[in-house]
Amino acid sequence: MPVNNTKTGGYHAPAVEKAFRLLRFVANSNEAVRLSDLAGHLGISKSTTHGLIAALVSTGALSQNPLDKKITLGPATVELALKNQIYLQLGVRAQPMLDELRDLINETIFFGLLHPWRAMIMATSEAHKPIKISSPPGSSIILMAGALGKVYLSQMDDDEIGRIVRKNGLPQFTMASIIDEQIFMKEITGVRQSGYALDKGEYMSGVNAIAVGSGNHYGLQLALWVVGFAESLHSEKIEKVIEPIMAMAAKLRKALPTN
Repeated sequence: MPVNNTKTGGYHAPAVEKAFRLLRFVANSNEAVRLSDLAGHLGISKSTTHGLIAALVSTGALSQNPLDKKITLGPATVELALKNQIYLQLGVRAQPMLDELRDLINETIFFGLLHPWRAMIMATSEAHKPIKISSPPGSSIILMAGALGKVYLSQMDDDEIGRIVRKNGLPQFTMASIIDEQIFMKEITGVRQSGYALDKGEYMSGVNAIAVGSGNHYGLQLALWVVGFAESLHSEKIEKVIEPIMAMAAKLRKALPTN
């Protein structure tokens, strides 16, 4: 029940405040969190935390893994963010640059936000081909999928990456997925040195990708990534298109409002 706040002359709702603190904690976490972690952070009982989680999961604000019960942000939270004019404008302003790059390399271009465990597409420019990779704005993909995960994790220090990998493991989406921690860490080092990440069939068999970071917005990483079938986006073409992709990512960093 709302309680009058005599200091401000307004109202405060403890349950709502706790819910937002819970959401903020989950959003700022680099990995899925447990109920006990949330209860400890909020300083409330596990039973109260469980009730808050259940309510937020039912609305889609949070998602809970049915196996290990760990918590991540849900689709409703991200949908609200994407409908915000700030985020919509990022996609709108990026669109002409994506189209320019698409016309140059004729592969599908994506632009979006990277946040714990999900990548959200804010703009896309599809290749001029009858058969192509396609996914509309508002869609999301698993962040640890290939090139995007490497770009995201490359912003962290090695100890933090190692902790995340050892705790959650490296998912094997295909036979080409990197599941060895040492090999994966070498990939991360390469991303830091080169400024881009590659995925050659690691997330989807027969599909290659190139990802480049393009700044951040309100603490969330922005990224540009190119995806194509291996028959088209093969090794030789990748070598030729890396330079224009990185140049466009740099152009996006300058053109879009970041902080």
